[in-house]
Amino acid sequence: MRLQTQTDFALRSLMYLAVCGGKTTSGHIARQFGISAHHLAKVLNQLTRLGYVRSTRGLGGGIELVVPPGQISVGKVIVEFEGSLQLLDCVSMDNVCSIQPFCKLKKKLAEAQRLQVDYLCSISLADVVPSTRQFQQLEVTAEQDT
Repeated sequence: MRLQTQTDFALRSLMYLAVCGGKTTSGHIARQFGISAHHLAKVLNQLTRLGYVRSTRGLGGGIELVVPPGQISVGKVIVEFEGSLQLLDCVSMDNVCSIQPFCKLKKKLAEAQRLQVDYLCSISLADVVPSTRQFQQLEVTAEQDT
């Protein structure tokens, strides 16, 4: 499985918001990770629609996490951004391949897919969040590079 860029941005943004513990701006997150502010804005809009973050416009505005990190499933976020995590079309559809009626690979791939999703859903955002200190060290390094 290879995650799309938007899923990567979503997970990194959620991790950063969990560490920051308050409001920040999309520009700050984009600079922190060296990613496109335009693409990040789309991802943050999606995270807002999904109910993970709150976005406030205007003076004193910003974005903030509204769901506790321990209640955010990494697997659920991945599925919400990726859609299906199927390994091959035959795992979820019929009549895709001429050997499908007797293919043993389909069942093995279906089981691998189920195990993968179950495992990712068992991981919470709190399980993968770096420490505040680690993020602060990144910020210092980024400032020195500019």
